[in-house]
Amino acid sequence: MKKYIILPFVCLLFAALPTFAQGPQLDATTTSQSKSTVDPMRFAETISSRDLKDHLRILASDEFEGRETGTVGNDKAAKYISDQFQRLGLPAIGDDDSYFQKVGFTWTMWNEVAMSVNNQSYRHLWDYYSYPVRNAHLPNLETEEVIFLGYGIDDPAYSDYKRARVKGKVIMIYKDEPTDAEGRSYITGSEELSEWSTNWEKKLVVAHQKGVKAVLIIESEIQKSLADNRRFLLGPLISMGNIPNPADNYANSAYISTKIAKEIMGDRLKKVVKARDRIRKKGKSRRVKLKVKLKITQNKNERKLEGQNVLGYVEGIDPLLKEELVVVSAHYDHLGKKGDQIYNGADDNGSGTSTVLELAEAFSQAKAEGSGPRRSVLFMLVTGEEKGLLGSKYYTERPLFPLENTIANVNVDMVGRVDDKHLSNPNYIYVIGSDRLSTELHEINESANKQYTQLELDYTYNDRNDPNRYYYRSDHYNFAEKGIPAIFYFNGTHADYHRTSDTIEKINFRKMTKVAKLVFHTTWELANRDKRIIVDVEE
Repeated sequence: MKKYIILPFVCLLFAALPTFAQGPQLDATTTSQSKSTVDPMRFAETISSRDLKDHLRILASDEFEGRETGTVGNDKAAKYISDQFQRLGLPAIGDDDSYFQKVGFTWTMWNEVAMSVNNQSYRHLWDYYSYPVRNAHLPNLETEEVIFLGYGIDDPAYSDYKRARVKGKVIMIYKDEPTDAEGRSYITGSEELSEWSTNWEKKLVVAHQKGVKAVLIIESEIQKSLADNRRFLLGPLISMGNIPNPADNYANSAYISTKIAKEIMGDRLKKVVKARDRIRKKGKSRRVKLKVKLKITQNKNERKLEGQNVLGYVEGIDPLLKEELVVVSAHYDHLGKKGDQIYNGADDNGSGTSTVLELAEAFSQAKAEGSGPRRSVLFMLVTGEEKGLLGSKYYTERPLFPLENTIANVNVDMVGRVDDKHLSNPNYIYVIGSDRLSTELHEINESANKQYTQLELDYTYNDRNDPNRYYYRSDHYNFAEKGIPAIFYFNGTHADYHRTSDTIEKINFRKMTKVAKLVFHTTWELANRDKRIIVDVEE
């Protein structure tokens, strides 16, 4: 029986939307006031290094234990943020008249994973690895035969399963797909690879359909693969909502090193290599039976828990434009605590969280003085980013305000440090996504910077061909995927990224304050211009 953990704030039922969130769709040209004549400088100046440091000193303290989603430390951070919104007098628009949008998660991790070949034990997360969410319990599997089955593909153009008796068996396969001497796929007939290479789960689905007991996938670069997938393998994996039982869809699996693969092949290594070469040469599958003593144990733990997005809402003052919304976001979660080591996450993303809190204060002060934004602004600190952009995904799937009235997302993720490229000029910020959907958003940010902050705006990571793919790796992407223009502010990575050394004394608060003011001015313009920005770029 699965264990369920119910945290103090658990409430899986989504609360009714507040009545003011149900406004009608607006004609973008409709307005009851002329363009705001309020000088935003006075409110931007309320953003100070001292206040940013005060917030960050608390958020990145050991008391919050790295703010990992689903932990007490994360709850403490959420409570601190909600206390700030309450102090500012912002309305509690979340679930049960709180500042929270409660987000259900499934927590999954291995209790025990073991593998031995011919009585030689191998190390999980070193010689091999298994994804807990794609594996069911597999206690004490023992076999004396493994079938090398090529690439584990079953496609009309090429199949490894024709006349193969694999029910109840363990198979060993390559992870990609066969190509000829010119690099053309036997499946697509071109150099473009098929889904059998790009979607690794597809092979596990067909193996499950064929009754395969377990799939061993040969990974020639096991250490690199481990590094690339560390967030899915180290510690518990947290997924949004309930996850399906893997046993219903997938065969159990493990990625194994070439060292393990060769041990399984034993004296039939040359025969396997010959079979592989025949596949590549002729595009015809060939399997090899391998005699080996293989033992695998996979036992996991699965629990239900909840996190929360924290919501600070400043309602617009224009009777019509207030139904439109700008969302300003940052994730407040981080990597948590591993043993006695705490990942404080000062830059990632205590810096972004502190920045959004300062913006919320500036906008709420403007509102209190009768000079508030014409459109409404939602300051949203999201959880679960480190687990796969889960908190922002939850919001965009279950928005409190209609997405058709959400005109833009302004996202702040790591803005307190200086990377190696800019050591000689710390007054910079990487800008990502501003022109991906709306040229107006890009122009607004450029203009705000030119008029108020004069930072170097670096668009290196906005390049569609940039291998880091940061555009897809922070919370703004869930808004952009819904067609909502989004801009992402980022200082780049550094030696302390995702390490316990990401601490507050390394933050450049002067630079961080300048970036915060740029974010303020861009948000202010979005919230106050006569017409909402338009989507005029196709991704």
